[in-house]
Amino acid sequence: MRKQLRLSGSGGQGVITAAIILAEAAVSEGKNAVQSQSYGPEARGGASKSEVIIDDEKIFHPHVKNPDFVLAMTQKAADKYFNDLNPEGVLILDDDLVPTSPDFKNIIRVPITKLAVEKVGKSLFANIVALGVIVKITKFVDFETIKKAVANRVPPHTVEQNMQALQIGFDAVK
Repeated sequence: MRKQLRLSGSGGQGVITAAIILAEAAVSEGKNAVQSQSYGPEARGGASKSEVIIDDEKIFHPHVKNPDFVLAMTQKAADKYFNDLNPEGVLILDDDLVPTSPDFKNIIRVPITKLAVEKVGKSLFANIVALGVIVKITKFVDFETIKKAVANRVPPHTVEQNMQALQIGFDAVK
């Protein structure tokens, strides 16, 4: 059941935090999970990616080779990080921040950042909106499990807004 996921964007968008939360949720369901990350020296605004492998079996090699799913939160991330996507995989794009879709057959476009701003009030919650989208599309973990993982990871005074962001992302995928 090995599944590989790459979340990408620019530094400050929270893709690393989202990947950590997803991996924690998988572990809490008794699955094995590893998470890795890389980002440019600029940190905020530079290229950023985080990868998660979830499996029922032991994971001996913690690096994603051909992701089954790629989330791209910026055009630069979409162009840079989709190339080794499994041909049967899914490319998830932030509709407003990725105006030009890469040449790939399975693309899902969701206005992730726009939803965060318009429905939750800040782009800060875009990573959690994206997490809701990912959980709905991938079915890697149960929605109740991801809710608990988010609540355990975010600052206590933001739990309600993060729950709202998670639900908005989940509901955005039909």
